[in-house]
Amino acid sequence: MGLVFIVIVVVLLFTLLPHNRAYGDGHPPETAAAHADTPLETLAKRYARGEINRIEYLERRKDLL
Repeated sequence: MGLVFIVIVVVLLFTLLPHNRAYGDGHPPETAAAHADTPLETLAKRYARGEINRIEYLERRKDLL
C-alpha cells in the first residue's frame, strides 16, 4: 500500500511541476525575429567590421534617423 502511494505522489509531481527538460529553462526558444538587429545596429556592426567607412556610416545613419 505504501509503494502505491509513493508511485502516485511521484507521478503527480512529474505531471504537475513544470518540466525544464524540453527547453532547458522551461520556456520555448525565442524566434530569430526576436533577436533580429535593427537597421541602425546592423549599420553600426558593418562600420565596426570595416565594411563601410565613417562617411558612408554617417550618411546612412542620417538617412535612417
